[in-house]
Amino acid sequence: MTIITPLSAPQIEAQRDALSQLLIDCVNDGASVSFMLPMTQAKAQAFWSRVADSAARGERIVLVALNEQQQLTGTVQLILDQPENQPHRADVAKLLVSPGARRQGIAQLFMAELESQAARENRSALVLDTATGSGAETFYQQAGWQRVGEIPHYALMPDGASCSTTYYYKHLNIK
Repeated sequence: MTIITPLSAPQIEAQRDALSQLLIDCVNDGASVSFMLPMTQAKAQAFWSRVADSAARGERIVLVALNEQQQLTGTVQLILDQPENQPHRADVAKLLVSPGARRQGIAQLFMAELESQAARENRSALVLDTATGSGAETFYQQAGWQRVGEIPHYALMPDGASCSTTYYYKHLNIK
């Protein structure tokens, strides 16, 4: 059974080694999440320190998935820090599921909890992007996200190959 739980900034720092290894594993497996190969421990550690600082400022919510042995199997972030004219919006970022834990419903659990967290924060418009042609595109569409469009040659894959990016949004019914 997988448990999805938010982490405070101190908890992110306490889990930094496990979060770093997850990020390294996903990038080494080809995930296009802003990092290039070689993916080093130093890059991953620095990233999670910045995330913890941002969480401490209330700019984002970091969720993790824990398996029955309390091992970290995934993470995702809800970025609340938006421009002044977009207080109703949040970005979904860095959905990472350990390569060995995929196809077990973890991403679905993450998206359900993200929507609950967003509603608690009065965020009714969620936005995300993903590598065009990735399996994530099918997942997001099946989860009710609306495709906006694609930007060709937007980023690079970890190995340096050019990658287009597809944007999605989802409106939540909050009161």
